[in-house]
Amino acid sequence: MRKYLLFLVAFVYVQYATAQDPHFSQFFSSPLTLNPAFTGKFDGTVRVAGNYRNQWPTINKAYVTGTASVDFPILRNYIAPNDTWGVGLMGYTDKSANGAVGFNYFSLSTAYHKGLDEDGYHQLGLGFQATYANMVINTSNLKFEDQLTSTGFTGVSSEIFSGSTLKSNYMDVNAGILYTGSTSDKNNFYAGVSIYHLTRPKQSFTGALYLLNQRTTFHAGGYFPVGDALTLHLSALQSMQAGAHETVLGGAMQFMASPEGTAKPVSFYAGSWLRLQDALIPYLGLEFSDFRLGVTYDVNTSALKTGSNSKGGIEISLIYINRPSETKGLPCPKF
Repeated sequence: MRKYLLFLVAFVYVQYATAQDPHFSQFFSSPLTLNPAFTGKFDGTVRVAGNYRNQWPTINKAYVTGTASVDFPILRNYIAPNDTWGVGLMGYTDKSANGAVGFNYFSLSTAYHKGLDEDGYHQLGLGFQATYANMVINTSNLKFEDQLTSTGFTGVSSEIFSGSTLKSNYMDVNAGILYTGSTSDKNNFYAGVSIYHLTRPKQSFTGALYLLNQRTTFHAGGYFPVGDALTLHLSALQSMQAGAHETVLGGAMQFMASPEGTAKPVSFYAGSWLRLQDALIPYLGLEFSDFRLGVTYDVNTSALKTGSNSKGGIEISLIYINRPSETKGLPCPKF
């Protein structure tokens, strides 16, 4: 009977692990995990982005997520000057349960942004992303409550598995659409929707098959000046997957530290986002030369704060955009 109970617990655990994709509080600094249509949508020749998140640090390595991506526009001399075509590559890793469960992803994305006016201030973009995903569960690292005895963990859970690890891999397709617009060279606004897991790929563990649920995300944002040296950035998203949903909204003020007209100014950012019914997310950022660094710390406001001691998780983002002097200089989404 114990074997069957352990198998049921493992089954529920895997179901939960595949029910919701990993996510970033700084979704605005992880463009290729938010919407494939962001591929190539920036003012420059190449963009490199990295993100790191350690969620619930009081629970030993509960969720540790990292991603790195690079994207760039192509064929600029062969398409209309008010259009943009981008391609990108992304690597993504997500480990949970102290490393017992690990996801690894590799993605290739492309997006075409069609100019809606002759200057390219308004564009409509369509993006696609192909992903190879691999999941590994190290069953020897999974511990259950009924294994705990006076002499420690007995390790009986391994009896229900044929080996020490469970593996699954699949191919996936994601897509998105994005509108961006500006009324001057000092503001920008955008809105988009993305759907991940369009094909609902199958995962297989111990002979059972699980369909990966689609994730749909609506997002919008923009920035506009509110003074000679101040710019307000706002962004929000609503994401839904398998009965789980997430609503995040907020903004940050940008303080210019360099004189107006500086080619690559230095700026400071301060603000906060709110994940409804879950966490307050203070944000600090620094933009210098071609780099932008952002740091957030989730502070739990939900019932989970008792177990997490109100500590949701630290997150760090770093984006590099190469902006040579001959770039178009068009306003593009920052958040």
